[in-house]
Amino acid sequence: MTTVVPPCELTKKAIKWISEQQTETEKPLNSLLEEAAMRFNLSPKDMEFMERFYAENSNESPEC
Repeated sequence: MTTVVPPCELTKKAIKWISEQQTETEKPLNSLLEEAAMRFNLSPKDMEFMERFYAENSNESPEC
């Protein structure tokens, strides 16, 4: 049986993962966004949200 995770939860997990990676590595944000998209199986719409979120404010939590 598969567990369906709401898209908002995936986005929050992806943002948390990116934040952790930014403190641990020196990878550019674009690279981290691409890796998060694959790791969390984000849709193009989710990726648009992520890109917009980081363009506007990378220090806040996402609101879905």
